[in-house]
Amino acid sequence: MEPNREVNLRWNLNAVEVSSPEVSAHSNGKETRPNLVSTVSAVSTERTVPADAKLTAVKSKVSSVATGKPARVISKTPLVDPSDWTQGILSEDVFLGILCLERKRAERSPKKLCLLLIEVQDGAEEVRKRQILKGAVKAANAARRETDPAGWYDHNEVLGIIFTELGTLDDTATSNTLLGKIHQALITHLSAEEYDLVRVSIHIFACDSDQQGRNISGNPTFYPDLFHRHESKKTSLLIKRAMDIVGSVGALILFAPLFLVIAIAIKLSSKGPVLFKQERLGTFGKTFMCLKFRSMYANNDLKIHQEFMKRVISGAADGKVDGTNGPVYKMTHDPRITKIGRILRRTSFDELPQFFNVLKGEMSLVGPRPPLAYEYEEYDVWHRRRVLEAKPGITGLWQVKGRSRVRFDDMVRLDLQYARGWSLWLDLQILFATPRAVVFGDDAY
Repeated sequence: MEPNREVNLRWNLNAVEVSSPEVSAHSNGKETRPNLVSTVSAVSTERTVPADAKLTAVKSKVSSVATGKPARVISKTPLVDPSDWTQGILSEDVFLGILCLERKRAERSPKKLCLLLIEVQDGAEEVRKRQILKGAVKAANAARRETDPAGWYDHNEVLGIIFTELGTLDDTATSNTLLGKIHQALITHLSAEEYDLVRVSIHIFACDSDQQGRNISGNPTFYPDLFHRHESKKTSLLIKRAMDIVGSVGALILFAPLFLVIAIAIKLSSKGPVLFKQERLGTFGKTFMCLKFRSMYANNDLKIHQEFMKRVISGAADGKVDGTNGPVYKMTHDPRITKIGRILRRTSFDELPQFFNVLKGEMSLVGPRPPLAYEYEEYDVWHRRRVLEAKPGITGLWQVKGRSRVRFDDMVRLDLQYARGWSLWLDLQILFATPRAVVFGDDAY
């Protein structure tokens, strides 16, 4: 049989009725009740047949349990070839679903994922815009392979194509190749004037990508599911922000006398400023200056902490520390910390100035701890989701469920668990549990 003369035909055998003639009826006019009636739905079958074969009917012989007589085929319905719908332009919800699925695959494999977006620049008339998008659809179909899904990233506004299995080319070569193909297709299907109104962008996602690897800022284009989640909880998020404002203002007023005492103690114990400002990463890698009371000597060596965190993030640190019960995944004898600093860290008072960050909207009362840039650079791709999925906070699940005794991977899992299961009630539970964790916990260093 020649391969080019083969087609796949799928048929669904529905409502195949198997019935027994042994039906008992009462002569007194009561309801007739069959002894045995069952309905069997046959599983769809797949057969490869020559293209010129004429398939006029599908007959199925199913023996009745009661009589052994063949079943009667009531209907037969041909199914649409599954490959057909993927060759068309997918709706927004289907296309975004496929994008999220491919992104999750890329997070767990070394393969690249490329998203190409086509849109009409602002200012074009609506009628002309629709005409240009029709041409863009033809261009997208011409430029993609049959394994590359295309659909609406934003319905009737932004057209997208997902490219996978891109081989070993670097990001620059990949971008140039794909952009060349789509631009050539656009030139073919659009006039010169229409072509000038089209904007094309390309986004690459991979664990070793030039765009993704050492780049601190995550690309939100690959995370439409996060924006949908936030949109669905818009009211709750507004209430959370109100809680942050009220809580931070109340804390700053309540701890104002303690601020003064700590500031005096820091000034008297060592040289340097009272406050320590450090650049941290917020939502989607946006940097901000995180405030803390200074607990270290001024002008200390960062390499000590960098090397330690590199081992912790990679899983190389065993957590064994003399004089402790159980593993500890934090530096317990850091020579950079002052005597006053050790007290501040034990009580977590060094983090009190972060209520200013909460008031400014850079942090929340509850959320994952904001990482440093050099820590983020050591993250696996799935680790980065803790930076992408929630605004950083002063306290969180990690602080109330083990803190320094939790391995880094488990800490990330707790952060992701919080982000995916977030609710106002969960925030309140964590806030109520935090004072106890601070007062009675022995794992702050």
